[in-house]
Parts: sequence; structure tokens; C-alpha cells
Amino acid sequence: MKIIVLIVSITISQNVLSSTFEDDLAGVAYERTNLNVRYDGAYISINYPNGDVPPDMGVCTDVVIRSYRALGVDLQKLVHEDISLNFEKYPSNRIWGLTKPDTNIDHRRVPNLQVFFKRHGVLLSVTNKGADYHAGSIVTWLLPGNLPHIGIVTGTINSESGNPMVVHNIGRGVESEDMLFKYKITGHYRYKPEKYNK
Repeated sequence: MKIIVLIVSITISQNVLSSTFEDDLAGVAYERTNLNVRYDGAYISINYPNGDVPPDMGVCTDVVIRSYRALGVDLQKLVHEDISLNFEKYPSNRIWGLTKPDTNIDHRRVPNLQVFFKRHGVLLSVTNKGADYHAGSIVTWLLPGNLPHIGIVTGTINSESGNPMVVHNIGRGVESEDMLFKYKITGHYRYKPEKYNK
């Protein structure tokens, strides 16, 4: 009888301590704020798969890419595989004049990530309520000058605004900031790879 109680106790403790994929994603994104990364979106030839630009440089998309990669998910490979089979569904030709996929840059462009997350993740509602945005969600914005932007929602709530903090790189390096409603939101997604759905 004592053994059964002990087993139940251990199981409950493990469940309490376990976190979701989304919590883990928010956590590794926040860890990136401790790194020194200059804002630089230069086109660079990189390896494939698991290619990356030098670690001391990057843009908003690299925050998302590197956060997923820290959890064993290669968005470079996933986006390339999807865009190779569905090139017409992506804006590569319309926006950048490309005629075929490019593993060096496709995954580093916000409009491409928006298409990928919409096709393979969950498209969530865009609202003006901070409580509707949860840790690990991906949000995209349109900045002045029609510049697309992307970030990851954290589980930390700003005590003054009540809004969740967002990890992003808007030009000052990777930072956690209360900026969810600072710009026009163009997308709200959750992407949990299939291997984590088992």
C-alpha cells in the first residue's frame, strides 16, 4: 500500500514540474535576450539543413528560428520542404521576384514564416486583449514603412499594462519588451511540430 502511494506521489510531482512545448519555446526565446546580437539582415550563404548566420548577427526572424532550433526544430528545413512543394502558395515570386526556393533566405523572411505557420500551425484570433496571447505564441506585425516583424510571446506579464512581454529583435538586439500592441498585428499563430504532438 505504501509503495502504491509513493508511485502516485512521484507521478503527480512529475506532472506538476513538466512544461508544455509552448512554455519551453517562450523560455528559450527569453534566454536569447542574454546574448549580444547586432541587428543585421544581410543575405549570407548558409549550410543546409541547420544552417545559421553568424551568432553575433540576426534579425527578428532569427529570434524565432534560433528559439525553435534550441528545441530541436529546424525551420530552415521545414520551410524549404514546404515551399519546394508549394512554391505558388508563398510570396517569394510576388514580393522578391524569386523563381525557385532559396535555403539561404526563405525561412528568414516574415511573410514566408506567416504562410508556413498558417499552413502547418494553428491560426489564432487577433484581438486587443493581452490575455488572449499566451506563452509560446508567435505574433507578426506591420511596422511603419510596411516592414513586417515577428516575435515570440512570453509567460511574463507586465505589471503596469497587464500585457505579456514579447521577445523580438527590432533593431536593438534581442530583447523582452511590452510591445504587443505597439504596432498593427497581422498574425497570431501557434506552431507545435508533429513530433511533439505524440
